[in-house]
Amino acid sequence: MTYRVALNFEDGATRFIECNEGEKVLDAAYRNKINLPMDCSDGVCGTCKCRCEQGEYDLGDEYLEDALSRQEAEEGMVLTCQMVPSSDCVIAVPVPSSACKVKPAEHGGEVSSVELVSDSTIILKLKIDKPDALGFLPGQYVNLTVPGTSEHRSYSFSSKVGATEASFLIRNVPGGLMSGWLAKDAKTGARMEFVGPQGSFFLRAVDRPVVMLAGGTGLAPILSMLEVLADQGTDQPVHLIYGVTNDGDLVEIERIEALGKRLPRFTWATCVASPESSHPLKGYVTAHLADEHLNAGVCDIYLCGPPPMVEAVRIFFTEKGVKPSHFFYEKFSATEAVTA
Repeated sequence: MTYRVALNFEDGATRFIECNEGEKVLDAAYRNKINLPMDCSDGVCGTCKCRCEQGEYDLGDEYLEDALSRQEAEEGMVLTCQMVPSSDCVIAVPVPSSACKVKPAEHGGEVSSVELVSDSTIILKLKIDKPDALGFLPGQYVNLTVPGTSEHRSYSFSSKVGATEASFLIRNVPGGLMSGWLAKDAKTGARMEFVGPQGSFFLRAVDRPVVMLAGGTGLAPILSMLEVLADQGTDQPVHLIYGVTNDGDLVEIERIEALGKRLPRFTWATCVASPESSHPLKGYVTAHLADEHLNAGVCDIYLCGPPPMVEAVRIFFTEKGVKPSHFFYEKFSATEAVTA
């Protein structure tokens, strides 16, 4: 039996390794030519200390308290030289990928479809060359190269992990390099290359109510997360509020409805900011966040949207005096994504 371990580095790069049953993470990483930080490899120095964000494992009892204190262990800190996974895991590595001699992971595929689903949104689908080699955490993004140029743009997967076809929601930016190519030049079968996955915005283990807030094409990583939750199942309530500027900007509604049928405790709402909207819910997402969704702060928030939206939500929580158990967010502009 093997376990899949995601190593999420400080610079946002993520690499997946296969860890054999009974094998220590440090050994598995070295076997995969990833030089995780280490000095002693005996649980003495603490140089290989990381944080396990998801998964089950055994640390044994052969390491020193000076290397990893009991409190640190209780908080999810691990020594990779001692950590033996007993399930798939996600590990946060507190150094850049370059420090571990990790090269950017390059992937490619062919355009299977390009659809202008609204004036503001394009859905791009790629048939991946090697789907099994493309691992990512639901919510992460890649850097897609604009064909015929050396320029790239960052887009989150809207497809689920393991799919043979990757999908992306791309903002149709007037004069934009990528959206211009997609609208005018892209044809079925055209080659596209990308590097990744990247980012610290991804779905964690669901142990409490979840609130998902999406603005515009920030819906993409949320859809990827919902696909995984629908496959895995959860007994926790999940509430989505999806906001856009104009009525015509609402996309993927049928897909959200289909996901709702697979998630028994899933509720959702859409809202439109434009005062001229005919939509029943107007305004920004914060206007439709009810106390029952926030559960007195005992909830995990996933937020993805443009910077003004992210800041507005942060201010909303501060003014309301609510501190969520966890607050994960990603903010983006037309050409870049920034995670936190």
